[in-house]
Amino acid sequence: MKNIIYVHWEKTQERYWTFLLAEYSNGRNSRKDVADIRTQFPELADDIIFPEFFSPSQFFSSVFRIGSPGVQLWTHYDIMDNLLIQVSGRKRVVLFSPRDATHLYLKGDKSAVLDLENPDLERFPQFCRARPYTCTLEPGDILFIPALWFHNVVSLDFGVAVNIFWRHLDPGFYDNKDPYGNKDLLSGQRAMQILDRALKTLDDLPVDYRDFYGRRMVSKIQQTVLDKELT
Repeated sequence: MKNIIYVHWEKTQERYWTFLLAEYSNGRNSRKDVADIRTQFPELADDIIFPEFFSPSQFFSSVFRIGSPGVQLWTHYDIMDNLLIQVSGRKRVVLFSPRDATHLYLKGDKSAVLDLENPDLERFPQFCRARPYTCTLEPGDILFIPALWFHNVVSLDFGVAVNIFWRHLDPGFYDNKDPYGNKDLLSGQRAMQILDRALKTLDDLPVDYRDFYGRRMVSKIQQTVLDKELT
């Protein structure tokens, strides 16, 4: 399953049902169907009140989640604002600001640092510069997770939760072929592809030249793209 680490399981049956229901929550065809609890679980629809944080036209998905103790959703970001509604059980959530992206050792939309409590600082020395914000969600709690904020979620108990995602930007920014709603914005995808090609062109240069042009690229990004108030 996407973004899931199975840390441990106390009961095989819980593992099976967690996997089955979490997969089904994304629709009968998880590659094409956008998750919507009101459509896929209509008998539960009246039990979840969607907070009026957005207009109906901005709604993207509502994901029904069931998790056993110890199941971890590793550190990642989403491109849409979302609400995490804790129905039963407890979850520990750790958040990092988008400005900590340079300290989280990203591979795509995920951090390579899996153990937040005991990080390997020899492999990830910059991680100690990231500032975590930690909370525990109790039944009935709702957490607003802004777009681009990194978050790591661990189920402390067997529990049920619902994620609600909505598009707060113009629809043209988003990839319409993304049923999960977690692909980068189209402009961001193109920019990263161009950057990858640009870096590839430096591969044949001697190390000192590659380092020099790499520093020039970093300098140009800092001068033209980064928000000076956030750096």
